[in-house]
Amino acid sequence: MPIRVLIADDQMMVRQGFTVLLNTQPDIEVVGQAVDGLDALDKAAGLAPDVILMDIRMPELSGIEATRRLTASGSRARVLVLTTFDLDEYVYEALRAGASGFLLKDASADQLADAVRVVAAGDALLAPGVTRRLIAEYARLTDGATGVRDPAGVAELTGRETEVLVLIAQGLSNAEIAERLVVAEQTVKTHVGRILVKLGLRDRTQAAVFAYESGLVRPRSSPSGD
Repeated sequence: MPIRVLIADDQMMVRQGFTVLLNTQPDIEVVGQAVDGLDALDKAAGLAPDVILMDIRMPELSGIEATRRLTASGSRARVLVLTTFDLDEYVYEALRAGASGFLLKDASADQLADAVRVVAAGDALLAPGVTRRLIAEYARLTDGATGVRDPAGVAELTGRETEVLVLIAQGLSNAEIAERLVVAEQTVKTHVGRILVKLGLRDRTQAAVFAYESGLVRPRSSPSGD
């Protein structure tokens, strides 16, 4: 079955352009377009997309609030936020609201399709250094001012799970974590699953945000390797 995608953006050119690009992919199908956040919620309920490409700044209802409501409703749709520039404070809020990652609007056709596949597979679009930098930067700037998560949840994790969570926040994939800890990749997947359940988180992006906001990982102004 193809990956079902809903595109939510108030600019017709963006919606149509992304629709054309994605519909050239044999494993992706754009099932609908939404012109604002309220329309996105309505279309998501009726079309049951796997992935929603969600613009942040839209009339009627912002992409952030639409993402928050989707997450709260228990929707299975994964949100991939669209933005025009990377270090955008609203992107950070969207990640906190439940988005699985973000993508620049000037992304190439291959980057767009790959991002949709990554998010649809249940992974988070966390690998690019800019995502880690974004999370670290705004965790540092807010410094508890935007409702930092209760660090008590860390106490529920085992020592190994805590170690895995730190590596997730550093942007490592399951394979890279397995190599670092000298364990099987399936073992890492098991740890990641338990971490998400114990902390009540949706995916790896939420885990990374939690790690920074709980103080488990300390943000740096210029993370190495980014």
